[in-house]
Amino acid sequence: MDNIKVIIEKCTGCKLCVKKCPFGAVELVDKKAVIRDNCNLCGACAEACKSGAIEITRKVIHADLSAYKGVWVFAEQKEGRIMPVTFELLGEGRKLADKLGTELAAVYIGEKTQGIAEELFAYGADKAYIAGSPLMGLYRNEFYARVLTRLVTEYKPEIVLVGATVIGRSLAPSVAARIKCGLTADCTGLEIDTEKKILMQTRPAFGGNIMATIISPNHRPQMATVRPRVMKRIAKQAGRKGEVVTVDPKISAEDAVVEILKIIKPEEQVVDLQEADIIVSGGRGIGKAENFSLIRELAETIGGAVGASRATVDAGWIPSYHQVGQTGKTVCPKLYIACGISGQVQHLVGMQGSDVIVAVNKDPSAPIFNVATYGIVGDLFEVVPLLVKKFKEALK
Repeated sequence: MDNIKVIIEKCTGCKLCVKKCPFGAVELVDKKAVIRDNCNLCGACAEACKSGAIEITRKVIHADLSAYKGVWVFAEQKEGRIMPVTFELLGEGRKLADKLGTELAAVYIGEKTQGIAEELFAYGADKAYIAGSPLMGLYRNEFYARVLTRLVTEYKPEIVLVGATVIGRSLAPSVAARIKCGLTADCTGLEIDTEKKILMQTRPAFGGNIMATIISPNHRPQMATVRPRVMKRIAKQAGRKGEVVTVDPKISAEDAVVEILKIIKPEEQVVDLQEADIIVSGGRGIGKAENFSLIRELAETIGGAVGASRATVDAGWIPSYHQVGQTGKTVCPKLYIACGISGQVQHLVGMQGSDVIVAVNKDPSAPIFNVATYGIVGDLFEVVPLLVKKFKEALK
């Protein structure tokens, strides 16, 4: 158990520890520091003490990690179709597994299982855990988390990767809490420390202003959710073979705590931003919701999807599933056209991996121009209609 104590002989009664404690857990009694029961061992007092009179002893639990082997990827599905983020994670997982000299496995949970394993093998998996049940056609956290937790506990993988999607952001924390391991969310980079054989997980922090690399040296598995469209999928190898492990989910309808009554799709023709090759996004510069018609017209003309900045979503001008950025979707299209978007770091994090970026903004000092391949300084209400006209003429 962690412990804190004051070495009375060293304490000078300077009160620095009292001032630094954010919880008021340190007081001075007879000119000596005393730690109260409400101390949470944050360490602020020990760092402030110049005489070294406060000592914190932390018990480090060294678990047996030798039993944990293999890299796992959660194979997310929708209506029986494997989601693209799965193939991206398999590509990255293949690299990690090869560096560790271990196998790459995929875990599929769903209703339709025919042909699933073969598709997972084609994209790099050596083994496929297939858990099929009519109760798991649609995502329900209690079922998916129970099945994945049981598999992780039984087979002990050293690394588990999950897509940072709506489903992944719900599932991964639930599993991590059950098995009492750490979880690094929204990773944009993964690497193996070849000396220590541990996973280095990189993600944006402090609004994207810094990149933090996080490790989990004392616990297994090492879990991470990874943003879609930041990893490159490997080439498909048709006919590649692997081992199939059929899993009994061991669930029943009586176990359900949530009943799904109906699935309502927001738009019939909405294009998935993370799958789009062309995206036209609008920002605060469009002025009002009605002006998104300009963005939609340009997107439709060149066969693209409509994106948006957080400011326009927060203003209620467009639904949130169009949002690109740190709190929206990470995209990597061949062409990204930003109209009236200044380019705050939170937005840039979500789109700067695009092959070609075209920025339209009347402010020549807008940060978006720092990442743009081509910049157009001008009023979007003049530029966008001209682009539409020129594209229509070229596409006749």
